[in-house]
Amino acid sequence: VIDYVKEKYGEECVTQIITFNRLSSKAVIRDVARVLKIPIPTVNSITKYIPSKFGKVFSIERALKEVPELKWVSTSKEPEIQELIKHAKVLEGMNRNASKHAAGVVITPGDVSDYVPLANAVSQNDIVTQYNMKDIEQAGLLKMDFLGLRTLTIIRDTLSLIKKNHNVEIDIDEIPLDDEESYKLFAKGQTTGIFQFESPPMREYLRKLNPTSLSDLAAMNALYRPGPMEFIDEFIDRKYGRKQVKYLHPILEDILKETYGIIVYQEQVIQIANKIGGMSLAEADILRRAMGKKDLLAMKEQKAKFIDGADAKGISKKIAEEIFAAIDKFANYGFNKSHAVAYSYIAYQTAYLKAHYTSEFLAANLTNEFENIDKVSSFLEDCRRLKIEVLPPDVNDASVNFDVTDGRIRFGMIAIKNVGKHAVEEIIKARKKLERNFSSIFDFCVNVDTRLVNKRTLEGLVTAGAFDSVDTNRAGLYNAVERALEFGGKMQHSVFSNGDSLFGGIEDLEITEPELKDIKSWSEKERLGKEREAVGFYISGHPLHKYDVEYNSFANFHIGKDENIDEEEVVKVCGVITGVRAKIDKAGNKMAFFTIDDFSGSCECIMFSKIFANDGEYVEEEESVLVVGKLESSGDAVKIHVNKLLPLDKAREELSKSVKIIINKDVVSPDKISLLKPILDKNKGNTPVFLSLGINGSRGSLYSLKEFRVKVSENLIKEVITLLGDGSLRLNS
Repeated sequence: VIDYVKEKYGEECVTQIITFNRLSSKAVIRDVARVLKIPIPTVNSITKYIPSKFGKVFSIERALKEVPELKWVSTSKEPEIQELIKHAKVLEGMNRNASKHAAGVVITPGDVSDYVPLANAVSQNDIVTQYNMKDIEQAGLLKMDFLGLRTLTIIRDTLSLIKKNHNVEIDIDEIPLDDEESYKLFAKGQTTGIFQFESPPMREYLRKLNPTSLSDLAAMNALYRPGPMEFIDEFIDRKYGRKQVKYLHPILEDILKETYGIIVYQEQVIQIANKIGGMSLAEADILRRAMGKKDLLAMKEQKAKFIDGADAKGISKKIAEEIFAAIDKFANYGFNKSHAVAYSYIAYQTAYLKAHYTSEFLAANLTNEFENIDKVSSFLEDCRRLKIEVLPPDVNDASVNFDVTDGRIRFGMIAIKNVGKHAVEEIIKARKKLERNFSSIFDFCVNVDTRLVNKRTLEGLVTAGAFDSVDTNRAGLYNAVERALEFGGKMQHSVFSNGDSLFGGIEDLEITEPELKDIKSWSEKERLGKEREAVGFYISGHPLHKYDVEYNSFANFHIGKDENIDEEEVVKVCGVITGVRAKIDKAGNKMAFFTIDDFSGSCECIMFSKIFANDGEYVEEEESVLVVGKLESSGDAVKIHVNKLLPLDKAREELSKSVKIIINKDVVSPDKISLLKPILDKNKGNTPVFLSLGINGSRGSLYSLKEFRVKVSENLIKEVITLLGDGSLRLNS
C-alpha cells in the first residue's frame, strides 16, 4: 500500500513517520539491572509477573501495588533491589530509541522536506519525518494510517489452497452477499476464525440475533463494545418485534429505521444534528466531537444551536432537548459506520470461505497462527468438532505450510521447532528428485543435504510424527537419529569422492542400510508429550480425549472459551499439566506453578504450600487432572489459585455421585438397549444409575434403575460409549 501511494503521489511527497520507543516497566528493569550487575534469575523473578492489559504493560508502580507475587519487591530490604526500583521508576517512560512507525504515512502537496524536517530512522535509506504523528497533525498535514490485517493474508492463502485443490479461482470481492450457508455459521455461533466475531459472548449474541444481512453484522460489530453493549438485547428484541420501535420524532425514522430506532453509528448522530437541528454537516461533526470529548462549554454552545435549529423546523423545545440528550448519550459510544461495514464485510468473506471451503480456510488459519498456541488449540478443536482430520507432518508428503489433501489438513512443517523453511524445501526437493517415497530414516539421510537437515531438525521431525509413514516406532527412530545422519554423510561423501558424473547419483546406488534397534515404543502419554515439546501442542491426539466423559461432566470452565465467570468464583477445569516449576516459599515450604492445558487453551495455575502438602504428589508433567480453584485476572491472562487437584482417574471414582445413561430412542435400537444390562451387571459397585430416554434429540424422561449400582471405571465408560455412542454417558458430581 505504501509503494502504491508513493507511485501515485510521487516518492518525494510521501514518507513514513518517526516513532519513539519508550522504556516500558519490563524493559527499564532489565536495562537498569544489567548496569547494576543484578543476576538474570532475580530480574526474571520480577519481570515475568508484570502483566499487560489491552496490550499495555503495567507501570512499575501499578504492578507493585496490584500483583501479589511482586509484594516482596516493594517491601524488600536488599540494597540492590531498592536501587533497581528507584532508578527504574525515574527512567520508566523515557524515549529509548527512534524508529519508523509501522503504519503512519504523511502525504504532502509537494516535496516533504519543504514542510517538515526529515531524519534517518534505522538506516541511510530509511527516511522519516522528525515530527511524530501528533506533531504532524498539528502542522496541518495529511497523516494516513495503513494498518496490516492478518485476516487479509488468511483470505489470500485460503484462495490459493482452493485454486490448488479444486482448480477454482474465486474473486473474493464478487461473492454473493446473500449466501445462506455463510449466515448460518453466524447464526449457529460457529465463528472460530471469523474476523471480529470469535469471542464467546459475541457468539451468544449472534445465536440470539440470527443475522440475515450484512447490515445485521455491521450493527452487531458496532454494538459489541463497552457502552452500547447494553443495547444489544434491545436491538434483537426490536428486530423480531418483541419490543416496539419508537421514534421521538417522525424525521428520525428515515435515519434510525435500519437500526430499529437505536443510535448505533456516528453518522446517525451527524444526520440527526443536520435534519433535526438544522446544522451543516461540518457543524454536526463539531457537535459529535464535542460530545465524544465531553467538552461541556462546546456542548452548551452546540445545544443552543441545535434547539434553535429544531425550533425553526417547528419541533418543540421539549422534544428537541430529549433528542439532544439521546444523541449525547450515544455520541460517546457511536461507532463509525463505514468502519463497521468494512470490518463486517471482511468477516462475511471469511465466513463464506469457512462455509464452502472449510478445510482450506482452517489450514490457512493454522499457517498464519501457528506461533499462537491458544489459537492453534482452538482451531484444532474446531477441526475435531467439524470432523476434519488433521494429519501429522510427513516427510513423504512434505509442505512448508499447512496443506489440504482430500479434505484432510496436512500439518505444516514450519510449525515444528528446529525445522526451518530451508530444511523443508530441501526435503521436498530430495523427494521430488527421488521420484519415490523415502523408505526409511537411513534412506532419508542418504538423500537430503544434512547440512540443512541436521540432528536437531531430524529429532524434531521424528517426535512430531513426520516419519510415521516410514515407521511408527518413534522411539526406535529417535534412537537411530545419530546413526542415520552418520550413515547418510558417509554415503554422500563416498559418491562425491568417486565422482557423481561417472557413477550416477545416490538415487541409482543399491545401498545396504543398518537396521533399527529393537527399542520399546513410547507410551501414548510419552508420545503425545514429546509431540507437544516439538510443536507446542498435540497433533495426533490429546491426552484428554480418553477423558471426554469426565471433561464434559466435571468441568465448568473451559480456558480458551473465556466464559463469563466472576473472579473469586470456584471453577473446575479438566486439563493436562505442563511446564511444572517447583519453588520454595519464604517459610521454606514447597509450592508449585504449572500450566493447565485443555482442548481450547491454557492458563497458569498457582498451588501454594498448604495445598501442595496434600495434592503436590499429583503435579507431574503430562498428568490429566481436575483442578478446583479460584480465578484471578492478571492483565489479559487468567490464573487459577488451586484449592484442590486430583488425577482424572481418581476424580472419576471419588466425585461421581451417580451415572446418567442417555438414550435417544429414534437412534438407538431396542436390541442395543437390551445389551446394556450385561454391561451394568459386569461393572457392579456402589454408584446409582439413571436412564434418560428421549426422542428426536429432545430432553428425555429420567428413570432410576434401582436394581443396578455400578463401579465408575474406565471400563464401564468405554463399554457404554462403544454400545450407545458419544455423549451417551454422564457423571453427576
